[in-house]
Amino acid sequence: MKTRILLSAIALVCSAIGALGQVINLPAPALSDTATLKYALENRHSTREYSSTKLNRQEIANILWAGWGYNRNDKRTAPSAIDRQEITLYVCTSEGVFMYDAENNRLETISNKNIMKMCGKQPFVETAAINILYVCDKSQSVSDEMSGVCCGAISQNIALYCATKNIGNVVRASFDADTLRRLLKLTGDNVVVLAQSIGYPAK
Repeated sequence: MKTRILLSAIALVCSAIGALGQVINLPAPALSDTATLKYALENRHSTREYSSTKLNRQEIANILWAGWGYNRNDKRTAPSAIDRQEITLYVCTSEGVFMYDAENNRLETISNKNIMKMCGKQPFVETAAINILYVCDKSQSVSDEMSGVCCGAISQNIALYCATKNIGNVVRASFDADTLRRLLKLTGDNVVVLAQSIGYPAK
């Protein structure tokens, strides 16, 4: 009996470990050809009240590609100084934490924990569909200012895409960077520098 219990416990631990590092392949980005830049600019705004409706995998793929995907060879949809590409996007959902692997268009599982509440100091961060955390590898950065420009370009790409789909978003800097560094299991010179809450508006 004890042996059976021990084997069951080992199996559960191995299952949990196996889930970490699991790869979730995203569908190819499918952006609408009908949305205009004029429409996106007219409808871009910050949203701080979200419904409980989740984003499907296609929408998440579109959002991430619009923000920081590859649109030609090794070049991306947003600029970075001297092409350092020092920003990595982490996606937080109620199911866990995932790192966006833009080159392979997939998510890598970092944690199975729901850390949505820890993604910011405002109450709405927990009710958004996803929170994107912008992680900067400062060892690759030309300067804090230029990394900030890169983050701004990525977040605006996402905001404009969201505007074309009537999806809400808001860019934030109110969060505990040290806590998020621990929860994201960051090492070296990697730090969280920006956050963006995304989801369907409550109204």
